[in-house]
Amino acid sequence: MAAEKSSENSNDKSKGAGDSKNAGALDKGAFFSDLLSSLKKNKVLVAIIIALTIFGGLLEDVLTGDIMRLDTYAYQLFVVTLRSDALTPLMEGFSSLGSPIVVIVMAAILAAFAPGRRPGYCVAINVVCALALNQLLKNLIQRPRPDGFRLVAETGYSFPSGHSMISMAFFGLIVWMIWHYEHDRVQRYGWSIFFSIIILCIGVSRIYLGVHYASDVLAGFCVSFLWLVFYTRVVVPPLMRMPEPIKAQDSPRFNDR
Repeated sequence: MAAEKSSENSNDKSKGAGDSKNAGALDKGAFFSDLLSSLKKNKVLVAIIIALTIFGGLLEDVLTGDIMRLDTYAYQLFVVTLRSDALTPLMEGFSSLGSPIVVIVMAAILAAFAPGRRPGYCVAINVVCALALNQLLKNLIQRPRPDGFRLVAETGYSFPSGHSMISMAFFGLIVWMIWHYEHDRVQRYGWSIFFSIIILCIGVSRIYLGVHYASDVLAGFCVSFLWLVFYTRVVVPPLMRMPEPIKAQDSPRFNDR
């Protein structure tokens, strides 16, 4: 009898241990499920925190004058390994897409052919503000450009990259507009991926051509992303709700004639 009781007690203990393990596993599963759900609901906030953290870390290293591993690895990959006579014209082409003059021309074309004036206002204000923000940061931080392996002539300071900021602001806003106003799922994903690749290639081209460190490019992307979040949530909604000016042929006086 004593042996039977002891075996029953041991079985009860093993069942209790098993139940506690299962409960612990369920608790962990519920925790991670809730965590993923919360991250999905607050993905913009998470992206903002990541961008701020990356930019803050890069800025700290730049201000202390440290040579970052990121810059060394990028130099070895894009300058030492990949640079070639065949690839250089392609990189120069991508770089030209992010120059302020070319972006301003493309913004003017987009404003001219967009349905109504509101998208044109959004694009123009966005590009001008991003360019002004870039110049402000460059003159505050005053990081010299890399020297000794440039393929094109550039002036001014290096951090953050102006081409990266302008391309992210301009093409990033186009992606935002496509994502919010294009109803066709295939078109929405296709064009968004296309313009995202353009942004990435412009940033890579600046490293390849030797006019920016990789940290300059990454910082430019982070700052411009933060600007776009602010711009699309604070500035764009009232601009897009702004009434269109009445054209002459649409006015009642013109139609009465």
